[in-house]
Amino acid sequence: MSLRLAFEIVLITGALFAGGVQSVAQNRSVYTSLDAKQCRTIKTETTGAGDYEGRCRGVGGYSLMLLEGDLRQNIVVVTPKGAKHSLELWDVISGGFSSVGPKAEWRLAPRNGPVALIFRYDIAQEDPAKRISYLTVAKITRNEICVTDKISPGPNANNEARLAADSATTKPCLKQ
Repeated sequence: MSLRLAFEIVLITGALFAGGVQSVAQNRSVYTSLDAKQCRTIKTETTGAGDYEGRCRGVGGYSLMLLEGDLRQNIVVVTPKGAKHSLELWDVISGGFSSVGPKAEWRLAPRNGPVALIFRYDIAQEDPAKRISYLTVAKITRNEICVTDKISPGPNANNEARLAADSATTKPCLKQ
């Protein structure tokens, strides 16, 4: 192999690598509220299990429906065209008593809109004072919206969740 050819391969490889890193690095975060007080209430039942359904603002024409029943919460992602995609948190993350955190982090790719969603999902334990708080990552593609990652609590959980979100579109959906 000639020195010139080797040099060109190194340049092309470097340019491809830099381009890939740059596109992920350009993803940015936008936060929206999941607080029921800031979402529009669609349905509420104060008797029995206290069912609740609310519509929360999103980005790029997307919105989030917050559902609660039997002290468990779920999120449904609503596309700009009105298609609804349940994240099935009760089955995919945990069937225990649960609640979502107060905000959603949307990962936005340049000129493509949202590619992923990150939010906190708290699971109650036997001792009600103790909870496990996971970061949940859902991919957003034209064909599929689903949970791809469940990030355990830890000092680097936020960074892990963003890295997972930035590569979520190529990952399979988590199953029960």
